[in-house]
Amino acid sequence: MIYSCEEHIDIAIDTVVDEHETFPILTKISEEEKLSTACEYCRNSAVYLVANE
Repeated sequence: MIYSCEEHIDIAIDTVVDEHETFPILTKISEEEKLSTACEYCRNSAVYLVANE
């Protein structure tokens, strides 16, 4: 699972595809989660959770 902001969503998708060889599932993070969850690439507030399951 990768938390990503709008700017880095393409990198997160590519990472999941490369690692798991399947299209990822994108889930939009709720407003409450945004406050405490950072993007794994830049530490801005995450908007999406990118996962393989």
